[in-house]
Amino acid sequence: MIFAVGRGDLRDEQWAVLEPLLPVSEVGRRAVSQRKLIDGIRWRVRTGAPWRDLPAEYGPWQTVYGLFRRWQRRGVWAAVFTALQARADAAGGIVWEVNVDSTICRAHQHAAGARRAGHEQNEPPGGVATEPDDHGLGRSRGGWTTKIHLACEQGQKPLSILVTAGQRGDSPQFVPVLEAIRVPRPGAGRPRTRPDRVRADKTSHADKRQATAAG
Repeated sequence: MIFAVGRGDLRDEQWAVLEPLLPVSEVGRRAVSQRKLIDGIRWRVRTGAPWRDLPAEYGPWQTVYGLFRRWQRRGVWAAVFTALQARADAAGGIVWEVNVDSTICRAHQHAAGARRAGHEQNEPPGGVATEPDDHGLGRSRGGWTTKIHLACEQGQKPLSILVTAGQRGDSPQFVPVLEAIRVPRPGAGRPRTRPDRVRADKTSHADKRQATAAG
């Protein structure tokens, strides 16, 4: 079957960069190419649709979801993210003038009834990051929401991401999201952590001054 590249799927030049950073395909899973599965994951993340609604051209939704969760638990996605950052910085592709802001995501209606204890869930949370006690869920004016705090450089590449409950203010998270920036350098040097300049809106003003004074 010829796989037609859809809107938002990886282009050949993007795949050429990504493929060397990925684990070797598991034995017995060659029927559906790794590239198709990753495009399926990207489709689902981009659209927010249920896994079961994944278009058939990406393969069985159980296979796509299974790859997503295995790599999440093994830290593959985090490692790929870091490797791409290091590659971009080594090539001069990161502008170290950083913008910090946040956005709120409305949680699914079923999130209100989710079990709070991770070990009691059908599929316990996993991965390299510690699951927060509130699971990144909180009540704000929009109901059950999650807030994503992002530090992004001028070329629009993300440098760090912090997830909190939706009612958490921007100011208290300003320093933590900056402290999460760690871009490896070639060789054995320490990762770069400090931007040349930081921009944020007035909700982060107090902690912006604190971070500048501490630096």
